[in-house]
Amino acid sequence: MLDQKFSWERFESTPIVGILRGYSLDTVMNIMPVYKESGFSTVEITMNSPNATSTIKELLDSFPELNIGAGTVCTMKELEEALQVGAQFIVTPITNEEVITTCVTEKIPVFPGAFTPTEIYKAWSLGADMVKIFPATQLGTQFIKDVKGPLKEIKLLPTGGVSKNNIADFFAIGCQGVGMGSSLFDKKAIAHNDLKFLARHFKEIKGMIKR
Repeated sequence: MLDQKFSWERFESTPIVGILRGYSLDTVMNIMPVYKESGFSTVEITMNSPNATSTIKELLDSFPELNIGAGTVCTMKELEEALQVGAQFIVTPITNEEVITTCVTEKIPVFPGAFTPTEIYKAWSLGADMVKIFPATQLGTQFIKDVKGPLKEIKLLPTGGVSKNNIADFFAIGCQGVGMGSSLFDKKAIAHNDLKFLARHFKEIKGMIKR
């Protein structure tokens, strides 16, 4: 495993996990400089992307100042593959106890997915660094606000449907971060290699973080 650690300081300066799913290594490498220059620090490559592990390794080698993690980690096999290439954090869509506890043992930040208060509490009690509320907009900010009443110590990372239009609402109710996929990495701009649009788009979203 490469000895590169997740930087909480970098993440907290722009608490957005950018989710890249299904893109080739060339495409990812093309947009990462713009992402970094726009003030973002944390990116997740989903394990169901083509050549996910080689993309993670290449990003770690090329952008040591970014947090590079693996997402959609559902099994121990996927976890082992991600850690083998040095993934600095792990994101899951589900609450897999073995994946969480292994990350805790290995001191790798883990953000497991949960939907119900029971799942959220269980993921946190197993040692999750943040719990990914997924899919967030199916539940909405009122649900998260209600959950944070009795479970206020749990750090939450809503993901799934977070966009430019609602990102401020999630921070307003006390979420510690958000995960964003296609609403952050605009597919049309990426398809047309419109890096100027992407830079403007990234900066607009960053400007909406109010805590």
